Order: sequence, then C-alpha cells, then structure tokens
Amino acid sequence: MPASRVVAIFAFLLGLAGAVQAQQPETFTNSLGITFVQVPAGSFQMGSPDSDPEARSMEQPQHEVTISRPLWVATTEVTQAEWEQLMGENPYVRDRSNPYYDRPGMAERITRPDHPATVSWNDAQEFIDALNAAEDGPDYRLPTEAEWEYFARAGTTTRHYFGDDSAQLGEHAWFGEGFAEGGHHPVGQKTQNPWGLYDIHGNVWEWVQDWYGADYYAESPATNPQGPESGAERVVRGGSWHSTGDGWRSASRRDYDPDYRGISIGFRLVRDVE
Repeated sequence: MPASRVVAIFAFLLGLAGAVQAQQPETFTNSLGITFVQVPAGSFQMGSPDSDPEARSMEQPQHEVTISRPLWVATTEVTQAEWEQLMGENPYVRDRSNPYYDRPGMAERITRPDHPATVSWNDAQEFIDALNAAEDGPDYRLPTEAEWEYFARAGTTTRHYFGDDSAQLGEHAWFGEGFAEGGHHPVGQKTQNPWGLYDIHGNVWEWVQDWYGADYYAESPATNPQGPESGAERVVRGGSWHSTGDGWRSASRRDYDPDYRGISIGFRLVRDVE
C-alpha cells in the first residue's frame, strides 16, 4: 500500500476518534458517588399533541418551552445507599408504617443499596439541604417540570424517547408489575436515553420542583417556567414499576401531596452549570 494512502487512512481514523470523543457529554461525580451529565440549553415542545390518543387534558396544550441554561442532571435516581450515606439511615425507616412492607419478604426485597430511595417531596428537600451543606456551596435541587421533560425527551418528539412503539418499552423501563409481586429495581439496569440518563421511563416516579396546576400549560411562560406560585400537590414524572397505560410517556404527569411517601416515588438531582 502506498505510503500516502497509509497516511490518509491514519488521518481519517484520527479524525473519527476525535469526532467520537467530541460527542461524549461532559460529566462529573459528586461526594456521594452520584454521576451527573451536562445537558445543553435548548427548546422543545412540552406536553402532548392532539394526535396522541392517550393525551390527558392536563398535558395540554402542547407548547414550546426554552430551557435557557445548561444543566447538570444525575444519570440515575438517588439510591438507598446514597441516601443512607448522607442521612445515616435507610429511607425505608421513614415509611415503616406502610403495610406494603409487611408482606412476606417484601421489605428485604426492596430495601437494597442499589434501589431508588422512595421518599416524600419534603424528604427529598431535606436530603438536598443536607447535601448542599455537606458540599459547602453547590446548589443541588429538584428539576423543574419543564427541565424534567426536556431532558427526558433528549431532543425527541415521540411519546417515549425511543419512539412511539410501546412494545419496545421493556428494553428501557421497569413497568406494569402488580403490587402483590412487584417492586422497584436497581437503578441503571435498562437502556439509557440519548443524553445518558437511566430510568427516565418506569422504575419509580420522580418528584420535580413544581406545584401542580391542571391548567398551568395554558399560561406557562415560554422560557424557564417554574410552575404555579402555590398549590396543594407537587408534580411527579416518568411512571413507575407498576404503571400501566399512559403513565410512561414523556409528557405524562401526576400529582401528590408533598408529604406523601410511596413505594413508587423517588427523585433525581440536578444542579445549575456555573
């Protein structure tokens, strides 16, 4: 092979390697071992279109939203091990009165280090306050509802980040399990979304920062919406291990009292890029 051709091939391979490296998102790992990926700023269509047969009224009207700042997003939901490392107890202790745990073998099956911490919205805020104090400066927080849907979609416009075909959901999510035999699973076991985030669909619902407003989309600001100024319930997103029907869609939203502790609701951290 002529030397010039060898040089050309070598240069091509170097360029290809550089392009692949350039596509790798920036990440960091914090003091608890939680890995974060940097999500770029951008705009997207939030909510469900009229063409979606499973669209709910509180997911409409679909509207354009701009997230004007890049964001650090945890690649997984906060785990029980991470919670216990910071708070000194398994989150299960706070929810011990839940009769679900009294089923034979259930407590042992779902109180495991690599499973998500299932806590109330207020519990999640307590964890965040403790983490911010421990790291002396970084402002960890819950994502806004708009931020959550933005990084869940990861540039897609379909019902799920992987497309419209729910038959593929098993590759990406834990879902559809009954309460008698089901439960949450270790984080990060299914396929990640295009921006490197695991368990966006299924496993546990995720608390977001916003108060719930059924009609909020009709009056939501176009840039960095923060949700209603007040309310009675907070929003959860993403579906869970026992969700059925429409709960796994990127636009799906539900609401719960901020004191509610459920075996299917956890949380994911974000942090502003400084």
